[in-house]
Amino acid sequence: MEFTAEMIAGFLGGEIVGDKAAKVHTVSSIEEGREGSLAYLTNLKYEPFLYTTGASIVLVDRSFTPSQSVAATLIKVDDAAACVLRLLEMYNAAKPRRTGISRLASISDQAHVGKECYVGDFTVIEEEVTVGDRCQIYPQVYLGRGVTVGEGTILYPGVKIYEGCHVGKNCILHAGAVIGADGFGFAPNAEGGFDKIPQLGNVVIEDNVEIGANTCIDRAKTDSTIIRRGVKLDNLIQIGHNVQVGENTVSSAQTGIAGTSKVGRNCFIAGQVGIADHVTIGDRVVIGSKSGVDKGIPDGEVRMGYPAMPGLRFHRASAVYKNLPELQKRVDELEKALKNLKNEQ
Repeated sequence: MEFTAEMIAGFLGGEIVGDKAAKVHTVSSIEEGREGSLAYLTNLKYEPFLYTTGASIVLVDRSFTPSQSVAATLIKVDDAAACVLRLLEMYNAAKPRRTGISRLASISDQAHVGKECYVGDFTVIEEEVTVGDRCQIYPQVYLGRGVTVGEGTILYPGVKIYEGCHVGKNCILHAGAVIGADGFGFAPNAEGGFDKIPQLGNVVIEDNVEIGANTCIDRAKTDSTIIRRGVKLDNLIQIGHNVQVGENTVSSAQTGIAGTSKVGRNCFIAGQVGIADHVTIGDRVVIGSKSGVDKGIPDGEVRMGYPAMPGLRFHRASAVYKNLPELQKRVDELEKALKNLKNEQ
């Protein structure tokens, strides 16, 4: 779709500086801006790019005054960052929705697919599955027996949801996500091998959850692995059996949460964090990247490092660690001087 500066300014309540008829059909960063794109300046360290960008329109804060001439049309708004988000949401909503059920999809006669749904090629929907209205199910998705998918949810290509699992409303599961595979449960036996522990529970994903590509959420041994409403999980995350993740918690890529651990509400977990089994993490906790968490964390705390420690202590320890070679040299020199003093006595 194509938008003019006048249309965008009207939608955002902005002020136009330049050509009100300037048109855009896509969005770009200010560094990579090209003709026909809308860019934005939300951080003044990128201001030099404003004077060289090829973008046709640039959003800026109302208080901003250029120090040089600008070729692009400017739209001044109260909060450029917030307005960018609004425009992206508007642009995304304007994209045409796919509709119809492919003749190459396999849908059980005992399944129910709601109104205005899209089901792509080679999708398999087994018996007793319920899919809500206005869902978008892309090619090669698998929904096992008894799965429920809430209305408005999007399942991108290759998503696999094992039997008995539940996905709420308005969720987004990206390509290759696996929901409900067996938890990693094995018991040593008398022969020195391992016997598989049956995983009889399921996974429950509440409303407005987004799950990244190739993320795996294991089914519970009994009861449910639960991802509460509003959770956002990045790509390549592993969630073990019987884990519970609290509302509006977010996690970056390559995090692993071992079985039966509980993560509270509104937590931020950075990339490559490892959380041991049976750990309880409170609400509003922040965990830095590559941290290893093997003990519980109270509400509102910050943890960093391996093993994870309070943030301030971690920074102090890091400062010492960087100076270890020099400190070792000083210790060697002091020991040598002390030895010489003893020899002189």
